[in-house]
Amino acid sequence: MTFASKAVKFFLNLKVPKKLPENINVLNPYITPDVKSIVEKFFFKFYDDNRKRILIIGINPGRFGGGITGIAFTDPIALEEHCGIKNSFIKKPELSSKFVYSFINEYGGVKKFYSDFFISALFPLALLNNGKNYNYYDSKELYTFLKPQLISSLKKQFDFGIRKESVVCLGKKNSVYLNILNDKLKLFKEIIVLEHPRYIMQYRLKEKNKFVKKYLNVFNSLLN
Repeated sequence: MTFASKAVKFFLNLKVPKKLPENINVLNPYITPDVKSIVEKFFFKFYDDNRKRILIIGINPGRFGGGITGIAFTDPIALEEHCGIKNSFIKKPELSSKFVYSFINEYGGVKKFYSDFFISALFPLALLNNGKNYNYYDSKELYTFLKPQLISSLKKQFDFGIRKESVVCLGKKNSVYLNILNDKLKLFKEIIVLEHPRYIMQYRLKEKNKFVKKYLNVFNSLLN
């Protein structure tokens, strides 16, 4: 099976956890026909080979980005304008997606980027608390509940065809939990931590170009 075949099988078979902590909801876009079609188009367009990629791991999708399109850090605008995949979703921008595709364009475009990297999340479904974006680690109860699924998700995504030398972790707090999981699973030799795109766009927007350059330097160094 190619990288694409494994990824499509994984994402289209994701299930919402049962008996979640109070006020926590999960969005599973992969149950809708439109998203199923997009996931297949995306992965077979960019990943239909057996090339090993470096994993970039985020937290969990936002409700306006991957929570809609099913593609990590990719809002409906980026999906159409940058990935060339037309869609009927409302074209509303998502902050993390805007940063990621600014960086991808500087890197050399989607074809080059996706041939070298795979970008995903530790928990691949969007989490909401009272209708607002929520992180898997925002409460000890939720993290403890989700930990078995975080382990399973990371192992399965690693098996798509991920290189073990290094993993890029987006978000400093995210890296705390990735380190815990990696200590158990022994998947990666090195964890490289970068500021999360959402943090950059929300709190350091004036320095966006500086962070794009930082990303470029890190990512290019991993391929040398």
